[in-house]
Amino acid sequence: MQCLVVYDIPDDRVRAKVADICLDYGLERIQYSAFLGDLQRTHQEELLLKVKKRLGKRPGNVQIFPLCEKDWRARLVLINP
Repeated sequence: MQCLVVYDIPDDRVRAKVADICLDYGLERIQYSAFLGDLQRTHQEELLLKVKKRLGKRPGNVQIFPLCEKDWRARLVLINP
């Protein structure tokens, strides 16, 4: 299932580690703190557990939005290199 992972983490070091975790799961960076890719439900939960461990007691907001096939096909994309 396609998923959008977005986060707001103030700590630079932790934010970089969270990005590494997302990349480890094969997600593609689409914005500085946003990743997109195929993640099964178990991997979504696993990713959140790893991020939670990395955050510890530091502040942060991480959200995963599953995208159904219908919504995925309806997305609009503009990439201007």
